[in-house]
Amino acid sequence: MKISKEGLELIRGFEKFMPKPYIDAVGVVTIGYGNTYYPDGKKVTMKDAPLTETQASILLEAVFEKYFAKYIPENVNQNQLDAMASLVYNIGIGAFLKSTLRKKVKVNPNDASIEQEFLKWNKGRILGQLVELKGLTIRRKKESELYFKPII
Repeated sequence: MKISKEGLELIRGFEKFMPKPYIDAVGVVTIGYGNTYYPDGKKVTMKDAPLTETQASILLEAVFEKYFAKYIPENVNQNQLDAMASLVYNIGIGAFLKSTLRKKVKVNPNDASIEQEFLKWNKGRILGQLVELKGLTIRRKKESELYFKPII
């Protein structure tokens, strides 16, 4: 299963398009729609050339498909995949693989406690301290809402 247009829009809505490399809220060099790496595995640097919005959209989808899609459990519906895609894109694959959220999804993707697992990922490390970030709290709520949104 691939990320849908709705899933991509969710990510784009939170990541915002930035054509030039910049340093994000937790000190990571980022470009486009929150990319920290290119599909070839190269890290984004402050010296990288700017991207067009189209290039950034292609990069977003390519990075998700190449690095993240294979780690989302297969027993999920499209909304669940899209919600987890946004989460994974933001927290990184290493954190997702160790998460209780992923473990619960593998056992029962409809477990109501998964909502609380999304909400646990609302912090960022700033100056060595883990602090709640309002934007991440809002994002996790939106992801959770999409995750539990019925497929009609």
